[in-house]
Amino acid sequence: MRRICVFCGSSMGVRPHYAEAAAAMGRQIAERGLELVYGGGNVGLMGIMADSALAAGGKVIGVIPEALMKWEVGHLDLTQLHVVPSMHERKALMAELSDGFIALPGGIGTMEELFEVWTWGQLGMHPKPLGFLDVAGYYGHLHTFLDHMAAEGFLRERHRAMVAVESDPAALLARFEDYAPPQVVQVINRDTA
Repeated sequence: MRRICVFCGSSMGVRPHYAEAAAAMGRQIAERGLELVYGGGNVGLMGIMADSALAAGGKVIGVIPEALMKWEVGHLDLTQLHVVPSMHERKALMAELSDGFIALPGGIGTMEELFEVWTWGQLGMHPKPLGFLDVAGYYGHLHTFLDHMAAEGFLRERHRAMVAVESDPAALLARFEDYAPPQVVQVINRDTA
């Protein structure tokens, strides 16, 4: 594993724990000799995490759409900053560059990004690990809902188990080292459709 993609908020959130976790994640990635891939912003948790990784001597690769660069939220001090035409191209390049994916606290963009790569993994389109850094219980209600999806027959247990959940960045990255993707089998059962 060489590069970890982290999805997180362009806002700070209301708890100081979120910023502390973003800084810790950036530091952990750098200290493990990994490279950080993220959305390229210099604001919110994104900026804190990137700055922390850089301060720890790490390499940081940002991928940002042209529209957000025009808003002057691009981080200009990164190892590499890719400016792409659209959000779709941003996500595709981030996925291509990365060997694993983590969601820190964030909004709907963070959710959409993690759920998309999770879907791709479920379909066997990549064998890369995924995880949530559950800071101060931020993702607790989401995991309850995911369990409900599984109980109701819309999320298979092997796909539910694909995503690691930890509250500590080091523990989450350690789980990535032992990740084995589930066997890809037919997702749609035509007999029950």
